[in-house]
Amino acid sequence: MRLLLIGAPGSGKGTQAELLAQRLGITHISSGELLREHIDAQTDLGRQVSEYVEAGDLVPDALVMDMLFRPVVNAAEAGGYVLDGFPRTVEQALAAYDVARTHGAHVQAAVHLEVPDDELMQRILSRSRGSDDSREVIEHRLEVYRDKTVPLLGYYRQRAWLASVDGSRDVDAVHADIVERVTDLRSAAGT
Repeated sequence: MRLLLIGAPGSGKGTQAELLAQRLGITHISSGELLREHIDAQTDLGRQVSEYVEAGDLVPDALVMDMLFRPVVNAAEAGGYVLDGFPRTVEQALAAYDVARTHGAHVQAAVHLEVPDDELMQRILSRSRGSDDSREVIEHRLEVYRDKTVPLLGYYRQRAWLASVDGSRDVDAVHADIVERVTDLRSAAGT
């Protein structure tokens, strides 16, 4: 199973991705976590992307795709993945599909976690990691999400790969709903 979680910052993508990876026996790949690892290690990539991350802006497509290519292909070959944090735009989704399809690693299903903005703000502020979680940066990140990522929903809906889940509930209820939706999507696709 190759699964994508779509949601605003603070929607619970990382938590749900970890739970799904454990439940389905697939690899959890977090673009945000990989970026933070590169920033902390001060790799060439980390130095290139740190300004984008600190400002709450999207990291350029080419940098993210280069970083994710090998982990995604390896995970697909090992049985599947749950990807959170990428793609974040329709353009990224199209480019990623073209590259991943040739390696049998393209996304099979997408789940959208819907959470109201006020709840997102509370969640992010309560887990604050520093300068990239100030109220102004969070508001900017949510604006970027609405402008750049929300159009992804239409892209995946056209492919009949999308299920939307109320992500404002407790973790277990959200997880149960996602598992049910993914099972339905897999059944409909005959996988």
